[in-house]
Amino acid sequence: MDILKPNAVIGTNSWGSNVYGTLVRGSYVNDDVIKEAMDTARKYDLKIYDAARDYGLGKAQKMLGEFGTENIFISAKFTPTSSYKPGVVIRSFEKDLRDFKRDYVDIYWLHLPIDIEKYLNEIIGLYKSGKIRHIGVSNFNLEECMMAKKVLESENIKLYGVQNHYSIIAREWEQKGLVEWCHENDISFWAWAVLEEGMLVDPRAKTKKTIMKTIYGKQQKKLSVLYDAMIDVAEKHNISVSQVAIAFCCNKNIVPVCGCRKPNQVEELAKATMVTLTADEMKLLETAADKSGAKIMGADMFRFMVK
Repeated sequence: MDILKPNAVIGTNSWGSNVYGTLVRGSYVNDDVIKEAMDTARKYDLKIYDAARDYGLGKAQKMLGEFGTENIFISAKFTPTSSYKPGVVIRSFEKDLRDFKRDYVDIYWLHLPIDIEKYLNEIIGLYKSGKIRHIGVSNFNLEECMMAKKVLESENIKLYGVQNHYSIIAREWEQKGLVEWCHENDISFWAWAVLEEGMLVDPRAKTKKTIMKTIYGKQQKKLSVLYDAMIDVAEKHNISVSQVAIAFCCNKNIVPVCGCRKPNQVEELAKATMVTLTADEMKLLETAADKSGAKIMGADMFRFMVK
């Protein structure tokens, strides 16, 4: 896998925590199964793992370090929770390195657009010291991405990517021009929550009740028209409904970040990236999504945290 042109990324948000896994994903997956999933990922040349300090209630990053980070790419984040204070990025980053048992990370993201220039300047210092290979931003709007790009370019550093919420039913960043801007500037656009916390899976499958399905139950009822379209496309390509959601992103030249805890989930992700959807199928899915009017999470759902 070329880190500059990834086809998919494995998310670690649901790794590690028994409580989180059970409440949000419906089940807990032990470490041995996740190790098997990583073995499967190697077979499919899926090498990028996206992490953050709070994923798995603090355990996910440590798991990566324990399992071994040879021959994989690590994507990590700094999440500002207040206005800039000198040294806060460095201290957080050093904890990350201890978790990963590494002396560098491949991609480091500023996770929220707070005091953008000040936080980025501290990240730039880590980049120049060789501890960060690429710099990205997450949950930024177009204007904020342009600002970040300008700050980085003033130091002759390219903005690697933008990581935002995107799915069939959350295409606002495309409609607002951010996706197109990324493509025009050779900036990778990563999409998290591609499956909308498990809502964009086959409705016919028996799944365990989770807190997310309880919260978004009313919205899920609106998705019947989209489910019909996804099932139709899935049957034509002999793939699953969830693979349709992933393939939709890939056919937009958008990199799906999908939480994978089991080998079959990794395999499903890898095969979904190989599916080519027709223009008519893409239009069918978009029309059905718009008709449903369903909104599981807002595309800019963390804006309330930006001070």
